[in-house]
Amino acid sequence: QVHLVESGGGLVQAGGSLRLSCAASGSIFSRSTMGWYRQSPGKQRELVASITSGGSTNYADSVKGRFTISGDNAKNTVYLQMNSLKLEDTAVYYCTAYGGLPPRVYWGQGTQVTVSS
Repeated sequence: QVHLVESGGGLVQAGGSLRLSCAASGSIFSRSTMGWYRQSPGKQRELVASITSGGSTNYADSVKGRFTISGDNAKNTVYLQMNSLKLEDTAVYYCTAYGGLPPRVYWGQGTQVTVSS
Protein backbone atom coordinates (compact mmCIF):
# COMPACT_ATOMS: atom_id res chain seq x y z
CA GLN A 1 0.00 0.00 0.00
CA VAL A 2 1.30 3.44 -1.01
CA HIS A 3 0.42 6.34 1.25
CA LEU A 4 1.27 9.98 0.57
CA VAL A 5 0.66 12.65 3.20
CA GLU A 6 1.07 16.35 2.43
CA SER A 7 1.60 19.07 4.99
CA GLY A 8 2.68 22.69 5.16
CA GLY A 9 -0.17 24.44 3.41
CA GLY A 10 -1.78 27.55 4.80
CA LEU A 11 -2.55 31.20 4.31
CA VAL A 12 0.21 33.53 3.19
CA GLN A 13 0.41 37.05 1.79
CA ALA A 14 1.47 37.67 -1.77
CA GLY A 15 5.25 37.74 -1.96
CA GLY A 16 5.60 35.34 0.95
CA SER A 17 6.81 31.76 1.14
CA LEU A 18 5.60 28.31 2.13
CA ARG A 19 7.28 24.93 2.23
CA LEU A 20 5.16 21.89 1.46
CA SER A 21 6.18 18.41 2.53
CA CYS A 22 5.05 15.01 1.31
CA ALA A 23 5.89 11.91 3.32
CA ALA A 24 5.70 8.68 1.34
CA SER A 25 5.22 5.14 2.57
CA GLY A 26 5.00 1.81 0.80
CA SER A 27 8.60 1.59 -0.45
CA ILE A 28 7.83 3.58 -3.58
CA PHE A 29 9.83 6.75 -2.99
CA SER A 30 13.23 5.49 -4.10
CA ARG A 31 11.96 4.12 -7.41
CA SER A 32 9.36 6.70 -8.34
CA THR A 33 9.01 10.06 -9.99
CA MET A 34 7.52 12.40 -7.41
CA GLY A 35 5.48 15.42 -8.31
CA TRP A 36 3.31 18.24 -7.12
CA TYR A 37 0.03 19.06 -8.82
CA ARG A 38 -2.34 21.86 -8.01
CA GLN A 39 -5.99 22.50 -8.72
CA SER A 40 -8.21 25.52 -8.26
CA PRO A 41 -12.02 25.51 -8.49
CA GLY A 42 -13.13 25.54 -12.11
CA LYS A 43 -9.60 25.11 -13.43
CA GLN A 44 -7.75 22.14 -14.86
CA ARG A 45 -5.32 20.27 -12.66
CA GLU A 46 -1.76 21.39 -13.37
CA LEU A 47 1.58 19.67 -12.86
CA VAL A 48 3.66 22.19 -10.95
CA ALA A 49 6.93 20.33 -10.50
CA SER A 50 8.41 16.85 -10.61
CA ILE A 51 11.60 15.10 -9.59
CA THR A 52 12.94 11.72 -10.65
CA SER A 53 14.69 9.22 -8.42
CA GLY A 54 17.91 10.42 -10.05
CA GLY A 55 17.26 14.01 -9.05
CA SER A 56 16.20 15.50 -12.38
CA THR A 57 13.59 18.23 -11.98
CA ASN A 58 10.98 19.89 -14.15
CA TYR A 59 8.76 22.90 -13.51
CA ALA A 60 5.73 24.51 -15.00
CA ASP A 61 6.58 27.79 -16.69
CA SER A 62 4.33 29.63 -14.25
CA VAL A 63 6.51 28.69 -11.26
CA LYS A 64 10.02 28.60 -12.71
CA GLY A 65 12.40 30.66 -10.65
CA ARG A 66 10.00 30.76 -7.70
CA PHE A 67 9.38 27.13 -6.68
CA THR A 68 11.92 24.40 -5.94
CA ILE A 69 11.19 20.69 -5.64
CA SER A 70 13.58 18.46 -3.72
CA GLY A 71 13.67 15.04 -2.15
CA ASP A 72 15.23 13.39 0.87
CA ASN A 73 15.65 9.66 0.32
CA ALA A 74 16.54 9.00 3.95
CA LYS A 75 13.22 10.49 5.06
CA ASN A 76 11.14 9.30 2.08
CA THR A 77 9.97 12.88 1.75
CA VAL A 78 9.60 15.32 -1.11
CA TYR A 79 9.38 19.07 -0.62
CA LEU A 80 8.10 22.04 -2.55
CA GLN A 81 9.63 25.34 -1.54
CA MET A 82 7.31 28.09 -2.74
CA ASN A 83 8.72 31.62 -2.82
CA SER A 84 7.41 34.92 -4.17
CA LEU A 85 3.88 33.58 -3.99
CA LYS A 86 1.22 35.15 -6.18
CA LEU A 87 -2.56 35.25 -5.89
CA GLU A 88 -2.81 32.82 -8.80
CA ASP A 89 -0.84 30.23 -6.83
CA THR A 90 -3.89 29.69 -4.64
CA ALA A 91 -4.93 26.05 -5.03
CA VAL A 92 -5.07 22.66 -3.42
CA TYR A 93 -1.64 21.11 -3.86
CA TYR A 94 -1.37 17.35 -4.30
CA CYS A 95 1.67 15.14 -3.92
CA THR A 96 1.98 12.33 -6.46
CA ALA A 97 4.19 9.32 -6.98
CA TYR A 98 4.57 7.53 -10.30
CA GLY A 99 6.05 4.09 -10.20
CA GLY A 100 5.65 0.58 -8.93
CA LEU A 101 4.78 -2.63 -10.74
CA PRO A 102 2.59 -2.22 -12.62
CA PRO A 103 3.33 1.50 -12.84
CA ARG A 104 0.58 3.85 -11.70
CA VAL A 105 0.06 7.25 -10.18
CA TYR A 106 -0.56 7.56 -6.46
CA TRP A 107 -2.11 10.67 -4.95
CA GLY A 108 -2.03 12.32 -1.58
CA GLN A 109 -5.06 13.97 0.00
CA GLY A 110 -3.99 17.50 -0.83
CA THR A 111 -3.14 20.58 1.19
CA GLN A 112 -4.68 24.02 0.71
CA VAL A 113 -2.48 26.97 -0.18
CA THR A 114 -4.17 30.36 -0.11
CA VAL A 115 -2.34 33.51 -1.16
CA SER A 116 -3.92 36.77 -0.08
CA SER A 117 -3.39 40.36 -1.16
